[in-house]
This record gives sequence, structure tokens and C-alpha cells, in this order.
Amino acid sequence: MQVLLFFLFHSFLFSNGIWETDFNKAQQSAKTEHKLILINFSGSDWCGPCIRMHKDIFESNSFSEYAGEHLVLVNADFPRLKKHELTKDQQKKNDQLADKYNKDGIFPLTVLLDPSGKVLKEWQGLPPISSEEFTTEIKAVVDANK
Repeated sequence: MQVLLFFLFHSFLFSNGIWETDFNKAQQSAKTEHKLILINFSGSDWCGPCIRMHKDIFESNSFSEYAGEHLVLVNADFPRLKKHELTKDQQKKNDQLADKYNKDGIFPLTVLLDPSGKVLKEWQGLPPISSEEFTTEIKAVVDANK
């Protein structure tokens, strides 16, 4: 069981696409590159729907290809196991991000923002749609904000 959790945790963190963990850096990149920001609040070592979302949606080719061109990805992870504990600095950053965008502590929560930090759309929980449909929803928001 521990081996499975270890594998899931690491595949979750290092899946296709580059997930930033520093929102300020992500925001700067989004402004410079004229992209939107997608934040995913997750519990990588305890939240089944979070793990499924990364595997089924974020690791899909359709999402990865689109995200690489149009989004800056931010992972705000809240692991519970001691062995996956974040640094104090990273935990503080994630807590501040949650205070602003995830006050109700929903996992997973995915939020699409403009470069200034304005919420454009959010998905609570694991969306009951395919990765292609999820990507299409994001594309519609991106296109509307060009």
C-alpha cells in the first residue's frame, strides 16, 4: 500500500506539463506570456478524486497540449502524510492561496484566473466530464478573454 501511495504521489507531482508551486511566479509568467492561470487545489496523498483528476484529466494528451500553449499551471497541494510534508515556506504559500481562492477547503478545486488574479471559472470536485470536454470548457474561457 505504501509503495502504491508513493508511486501515485510522485506521478501526481511530476505528470505531463509543468506545474508551478509559486503563485507569484506563475502570475508573472501569465502576464508576460499573455496566458491564463489554472490553479488546482489537491491532496495528492489522501484525496482520491484529486489523484483521479490529475491522472484522467491533467495527464491526458488533450489537456497537456492545450495547457502548454495557453495556461500557466499552479498546483496547491495539501498532503497529509509526514513523508510528503511540504516545506514551511511552501505550506505558507499554499495556505495563502487557499485563503484567497479556496476558503471552503474543497478538494479538488480547480480555478481559472486571468493574470491579475480575477476568477473566471471554477470546478468543484472531480468534473464528471472527459478530459477533452474539460479542455473545451477551458478553451471557451480562454477565447472569451483574448
